[in-house]
Amino acid sequence: MNSSAPYSAFERWPVAIAGTALQVCLGTVYAWSYFQAPIMKAQGWSNEAVTWIFSAAIFCLGLAAAWAGWQLKQGKLSPRFLAMTGGVLFGLGHLVSAAALAWGQWGLLLFGYGVIGGIGLGFGYVVPVATAVKWFPDKKGFVTGLVVMGFGLGALLMSKVLAPLTFQVFNGNLAQAFAAMGGVFIVLGALAGWWMKNPPVGNGAVRTESTVPDSIAWGRFALLWLLFFCNIFVGISIISFQSPLLQDLLQRTRPGISASDLAAAGATLIACGAIFNGFGRIFWGAVSDRIGQSHTFSLMFIAQIGAFLLLPSLTSPVFFGLLVCAILLCFGGGFSVLPSYVHQLFGEKPMAMLFGMALTAWSVAGIAGPRFLAWLRDHYPAQVASTTVYTVSAILMAAGLILSFLPALRTAREEKIPVRIGVNGTEELTAD
Repeated sequence: MNSSAPYSAFERWPVAIAGTALQVCLGTVYAWSYFQAPIMKAQGWSNEAVTWIFSAAIFCLGLAAAWAGWQLKQGKLSPRFLAMTGGVLFGLGHLVSAAALAWGQWGLLLFGYGVIGGIGLGFGYVVPVATAVKWFPDKKGFVTGLVVMGFGLGALLMSKVLAPLTFQVFNGNLAQAFAAMGGVFIVLGALAGWWMKNPPVGNGAVRTESTVPDSIAWGRFALLWLLFFCNIFVGISIISFQSPLLQDLLQRTRPGISASDLAAAGATLIACGAIFNGFGRIFWGAVSDRIGQSHTFSLMFIAQIGAFLLLPSLTSPVFFGLLVCAILLCFGGGFSVLPSYVHQLFGEKPMAMLFGMALTAWSVAGIAGPRFLAWLRDHYPAQVASTTVYTVSAILMAAGLILSFLPALRTAREEKIPVRIGVNGTEELTAD
């Protein structure tokens, strides 16, 4: 691989750093389980009703990301405009949510956090990833891992800093806390988004097109979409309920534990899970640069199968937390491997569009996974619900593992076909 960097550090690192900062703001959505119990208690809503808000946000994220990716490919809207708009919309969603919580309006909360905030998430998420790949053709897996690591760490910022601080300042008033956080996200999101820009045209970069026939390319994309869906369905289910799942286990193993201790334990797991989610993105991204994307997904699926087979029999909250963190390590890794995977399979020009389209798997999983677990928790005992979702997750991981072995999802490098790596990092078959 060409080790020379086509752009200077002063040109490209501000883009990567600002993109990571924007992702940290957006990634606070992964701390939704922190608000699950307080909202249910304050409003008298069910698990399913509150989970719909989170699911709607993730659903709109994927659809908005697909649209934004198409706009980037066509060059109709600039990365800066889309990123800044995404940050502002995400903050505005919190402001509308504040009004909804103050008035007890579930539909307004769904519209504010789920639709407005979700669209902001999609715009803000796809731009830093698609843009960073262009600035770092020599380190695609690493830089996408670094940028999306911010999204994973956002839950840490929310569960340990923003949410406790605003709750303390506003005496636990959810509406006022959401309003304050909305103001913060509007300012920080707009500032970070301002730095998003494409590298200069030329600079010796080789612009290659995919030589795969359309019929084969779309079949390959469908397989990649399914592979990503398997990884996302599992992780998004755990993320949406990681605090309640741990609290269920604590109540079974430590009768009489106080509500404050339960909340503290849940917040700690969210924070630890966020660290592993974030670290997994940069770790697995770097691994994929060395061993290839399909091989990396295979390792992540194998690790998660083992974790889900062990979870139903665990009685130790500590080991439960460790396995959840291991799952989130792999969950986060999927997001860092996917951009370079798309780039290697299909080329640079359609990368932003296809990456955005692939994120619709996140949309579908964001609805199916949390809703499935919420329905189980509302209709069955907690232990039955958790065991069922662990079993289904292990089956999905096995399906993903099979997909990762398919020849259609191997890159030229993984197939041992001689390739030349252009300056822009795209694999090109050689004549050897």
